Amino acid sequence: MTVRVLVIEDEDNIADFVVRGLREENFYVERARDGICGWRLLADEKWDVVLLDWWLPGEDGLTLLRRFRKENNSTPVLFLTARDAVSDRVRGLENGADDYLCKPFAFEELLARVRVLSKRKNRTLTTVLSESDVSVDLETHHVNRAGRRIELTARESDLLVYFMRHPGVVLSKRDLYENVWNDQYDEVSNTVEVHIMELRKKLEAVGARLIHTLRHQGYRFGDKRS
Repeated sequence: MTVRVLVIEDEDNIADFVVRGLREENFYVERARDGICGWRLLADEKWDVVLLDWWLPGEDGLTLLRRFRKENNSTPVLFLTARDAVSDRVRGLENGADDYLCKPFAFEELLARVRVLSKRKNRTLTTVLSESDVSVDLETHHVNRAGRRIELTARESDLLVYFMRHPGVVLSKRDLYENVWNDQYDEVSNTVEVHIMELRKKLEAVGARLIHTLRHQGYRFGDKRS
């Protein structure tokens, strides 16, 4: 079953290393680059494990953690930080952190800790993602709309899942390229447009348009009225 991990880390080299490694181990991973974006994702979405840097632009990790726990959210949080003093570790743990890993670290150790923390989450992880009249089985990758099976390529399926995890949110080409293709944004490439065109054709063969274009902004997934 899919484990959802949020990485809140402003250092690109560390974040890329962690995100790529976890995705290769079949975790669903998203990244926030600062405390403001991090809080939005913490507050608006459900996570199984949060990897949190201490020093962040916008709002530091300790403040985020305190706010998160005040919301009575018990999601496991692992601090990733260069602060290795015992007093700092104690502060982190006393304010609600479940674990602590000092930089630099080996990915194998991080992976082991994430797996342990994910098992602490006392809830059933769903394998089916549903939005509007579309459903995706995240284990079998079967896609259905209005009860009819739709055959998608692997990339189209990844693109659809990303849209469905962000219903009603305007997603730029950069957002889609970096999070679905897991690569640096290429302003010249028309890869995103081509895949959205093909995905639209397949979805609209069954029902109304769900992927809407907002000029100079990006794309939004959902019913037109939403």
